Formats: sequence, structure tokens, C-alpha cells
Amino acid sequence: MADIARWLRVACAALLVATVTGGCDTKAQFAPSLPPAAGFRVDDGVLKLWTGTPCAGVTGLRLIFDSGTQKSTEQVWTAPRPGVVLERMDLLSTDGPSPGGPLQVQKPLPADYDWTKAGSINFSVDGPKAFGARVDVAQVLRESAQHPSGSYLFGQRGWMDASDVQRENTKSFLTVCTPDPQ
Repeated sequence: MADIARWLRVACAALLVATVTGGCDTKAQFAPSLPPAAGFRVDDGVLKLWTGTPCAGVTGLRLIFDSGTQKSTEQVWTAPRPGVVLERMDLLSTDGPSPGGPLQVQKPLPADYDWTKAGSINFSVDGPKAFGARVDVAQVLRESAQHPSGSYLFGQRGWMDASDVQRENTKSFLTVCTPDPQ
């Protein structure tokens, strides 16, 4: 009889746990309602960024290569307050120092680091309220030449030009500096 009572308590506890966890929202509390993305492409050996829409008041930009792995490394860019407007920027060259731009390199990549061998880049903006984005390096390197110069790889959204971004932003994805509509 004690075994049956114990079994019933265990079964009820398991059912309670399943009910409580099954009813929980597994989405992160501050996650955007749509997937965020930024555009990347490589032209003439230079990694280029397009935020998709202007980001005003940018005081920093961070690129993390191979985030969460032993090979992880980052490059940090900064601008003095009140920040700059950022929409397009040349980020990295395959054959030398990083190009100049509206932000200046605060923390460069290690001298012997080859960013073209990284698996992914996580991108984030400091200053305005913004979302981060991630892109597959091999895909950007492999596919850039196959797309017109005005098209950028927006992560899982694929290759988009200005009209695609204007049409899809806030409908199927968010550019990194677009406020969440929800």
C-alpha cells in the first residue's frame, strides 16, 4: 500500500511539473517579436556591413568571430558621444588593416587572425536600442560575387536589396535598429 501511495505522489508531481513547464513561454523575455538581421557582403576582399536602416547615435560596434568557441575573438569599434549615424560601413579587408569609417577601431583583431576562416560573425551596436545579428562567413564569402553590389546577406532572410529590406522590415524580420513593433 505504501508503494502505491508513493507511486501516486511521484506521478502527481511529474504531472504538475509537466503542466507548469508546458504552459511556460520558452521565448526569452526581451527577445524581439521578429528575427533581427544586418546585411553583409564581400567586395574586392572587403567585408561590408549594411544595417538595413540607419542607426542613429552609434557609439560602438562589436564583431565577435566564432562566438562561444575556443577560436572566439572580437573586434571593437567606437565613436565619441553623441555617436554617429551608421548604415553602411567597410569593416575588414582580407589583405591589410581595416578600412576607415565613421567609427574607429578600438580593439583590433590579432595580427595573425584570418577572419575569412571563421565560421560566423555576431554583430552588435552600442548606443541606440538595437538588436544583434549573426551571419555565416563562408556563405558571405562564397555567394557575394553571385549577387548585385546593392544586395547583402541578411542572415536567414537571404540576399536582399533596398526594396526587399523596405518591404520586409517589420513584416518578416527587423533590421538591427528598427524598434520592435510589438
